[in-house]
Amino acid sequence: MPYHHEYDIALNAVRAASAICARVQAAMKPATLIKGDRSPVTVADYASQAIICRRLMEAFPDDVILAEEHSLDLLEGKMPGMADELVGLIREQEAPGATLEDICAWIDCSGRNAARGRTWILDPIDGTKGFIRGEQYAIALALMAEGRLELGLLGCPNIAYDGDRVGCVFAARKGAGAKQLWLGEPARERAIEVSKDADGPSMTFVESVEAAHADHGVHQALCRDLGVTRQPVRIDSQAKYAVVARGEASAYLRLQPDPEYRQKVWDHAAGCVVIEEAGGRVSDENGKALDFGCGARLENNIGVIVTNGACHDALLEAISKQAKRA
Repeated sequence: MPYHHEYDIALNAVRAASAICARVQAAMKPATLIKGDRSPVTVADYASQAIICRRLMEAFPDDVILAEEHSLDLLEGKMPGMADELVGLIREQEAPGATLEDICAWIDCSGRNAARGRTWILDPIDGTKGFIRGEQYAIALALMAEGRLELGLLGCPNIAYDGDRVGCVFAARKGAGAKQLWLGEPARERAIEVSKDADGPSMTFVESVEAAHADHGVHQALCRDLGVTRQPVRIDSQAKYAVVARGEASAYLRLQPDPEYRQKVWDHAAGCVVIEEAGGRVSDENGKALDFGCGARLENNIGVIVTNGACHDALLEAISKQAKRA
């Protein structure tokens, strides 16, 4: 299978970023900036993006990196304590001689011209609010070549690997299946696959904690229509993709109440590869495959539906019926 080298570089980068994020989350309530779109960003977001972008730039200098964060607020001195902490973290774990200017250059490497039509799609911390609360988050990295997603990785430091170990990377390459690896030991891994649940009583939904990301009332109505009796599980970030991929939930919905809004690609690209390689299915609310080739947003799709595949068509039908009743 192709992309072995890319997979190895990406896996090591996500592992390194996961380690620094877990360290920051465990040690303190991280300092937080509020960006122009009112979303939060922490020193761990910046550190994660700097580490991953640095490694990708060194290994694949001709590739584009499309990532969420930018360093403008750091450079403008809006939070000098955060900048100092960031430099300390990067010098200790990644690059001993790094300056703030070096780190900001790594963070801001997005948008360079690609020579081979390849783009890395990165969310350095998906679910920053969950990270701040001490709950679930994910470091999400995917590679797209010629408009096709080829590999995806989700670093989830707070998801249990098994009964005794916590911290996983969920990883997949197209055509090679999906697996989870324990963050504490690279050699420990196992294949994962979605559940086969297709009838309501056996199904479990997973949904966002944040009300802005999920209409919990709509989800409850869909559960009634499908005969789902179990309460939805609420967690942050693309960790929801992970729990569907390893069979602990049947479906994750990101329905779109605003018909003009379009989802950001870094919120879904890595999870999409993991789900599909685990045997599941991802589409928009109309059943269309997600188009990641339109820049930073899914311009040709409305909403996102993630399932084990077995219940996908029934869920799309229920969504359509509910829309007609509205």
